[in-house]
Amino acid sequence: MVANPATPEAQITTPRHVAVIMDGNGRWARRRALPRHAGHRAGIKPVRATVELCAQSGVSALTLFAFSSENWRRPVDEVRGLMSLFVDALEREVEELDANGIRVRFIGEVDALSPTLRRATEAAEARTEKNSRMDLLVAVAYGGRWDLVQAARKLAAEAAAGRLDPAAIDEAKVASALQTAGYPSVDLLIRTGGEKRVSNFLLWDIAYAELYFSDVLWPDFTAAELKKAFEFYARRQRRFGRTGEQIEAVG
Repeated sequence: MVANPATPEAQITTPRHVAVIMDGNGRWARRRALPRHAGHRAGIKPVRATVELCAQSGVSALTLFAFSSENWRRPVDEVRGLMSLFVDALEREVEELDANGIRVRFIGEVDALSPTLRRATEAAEARTEKNSRMDLLVAVAYGGRWDLVQAARKLAAEAAAGRLDPAAIDEAKVASALQTAGYPSVDLLIRTGGEKRVSNFLLWDIAYAELYFSDVLWPDFTAAELKKAFEFYARRQRRFGRTGEQIEAVG
């Protein structure tokens, strides 16, 4: 997939790249006097709805924040349960994703995952690699700062080996070394659960993203709620440094 940088264009009402911070599973479970893992399991349903609607709407890439680098600090039992849920969900959902033309990719420190989960992610990627309707990026053990550091290390190694002139390092070079290399920048970042922060997610990619914060807890985030986020995006004027008058003249 060829990257589309933030460039002055006529208003596009459908985001090319949508990123979602799926927050609120624990609080959803607590309000129902259920264990936290019940909230995580309930969060699978809105994932299905989000993937389906994004694909139907012409979104080219959807990135879901499934597990952050910081989430390793959670209780051991919760982390173990999440990893088991990932494996179960992958094995159950990959057939439908493949049938619907969705290509699956995993970004993050995948080497830190258990052998069982790594095998499941590799199998899902291999099975769907030829699909082209929409790319589903699942961020697991991912952190935006980590992503920038590993990109810097790649470029530094290239420079040290004499294959890259440090003076030639520009935004395009940095973007090409990130986990999201080849994908368009995020147009719309959605966070559920009422919090209003980006939580170290896709820090480079969201530089020009429209930010949509929903009070709805993730397990209750329906297709109707996602449509509200799309409607919000369609009303935004994407200026990329220009004036509103300039945008209107182009549009």
